[in-house]
Amino acid sequence: MKFIIFVEGHTEEKAIASFLKKWLDKRLDLPAGISVIRFQSNSEYLIDIKDRVHMLFTGKNSQEIIAAIGLLDLYGLDFPEKIESVGKRYEWAKGSIEKKVAHPKFKQFFAVHEIESLLFSDISIFPLPISKKITKKSLKPETINFNEPPAKLLKRLYKEQLHKVYTKTTTGKSLFDRLNPDTAYQKCPYFKFMMIDKGIKR
Repeated sequence: MKFIIFVEGHTEEKAIASFLKKWLDKRLDLPAGISVIRFQSNSEYLIDIKDRVHMLFTGKNSQEIIAAIGLLDLYGLDFPEKIESVGKRYEWAKGSIEKKVAHPKFKQFFAVHEIESLLFSDISIFPLPISKKITKKSLKPETINFNEPPAKLLKRLYKEQLHKVYTKTTTGKSLFDRLNPDTAYQKCPYFKFMMIDKGIKR
């Protein structure tokens, strides 16, 4: 039983497989295998995702793959000017990519506004000086917006409060290792939507 996840960011590449596996293994009869394929940029992703998905499902051992999942940050994408709300942007981008790929085993999802938003669902995973600064934001992590998206906010807080550098590949990975997916599921509706849409329910 294998899932393939297509991503763009370094945090997703380093952390998302083990994070989702913690969720899946408690809910599936057999341990889940998760492979992550990272693109260099959003533009490369949007250009190549269709070919990569179709190659995946025509290649060797393709019958073992349950689903291919695209996971991008909603932050950083380009949208038509008339589409302003988060919900409509999510719906438009998801529909556009899935229509382009046109494969029944592929679904596109987005972190709102970045994958790091999930980390804010549990302030106990952070050092105390950081957790004190994000208590209110932890109530609705996915509302941390385009003005100062989650990773940018964490970089600022780590510098100001700890005099340390927050990095996606090291600090972010360590935080995801400590985060319980059930907590993110309860506080992050778009993450919950992804898990329910794939049939990976509580």
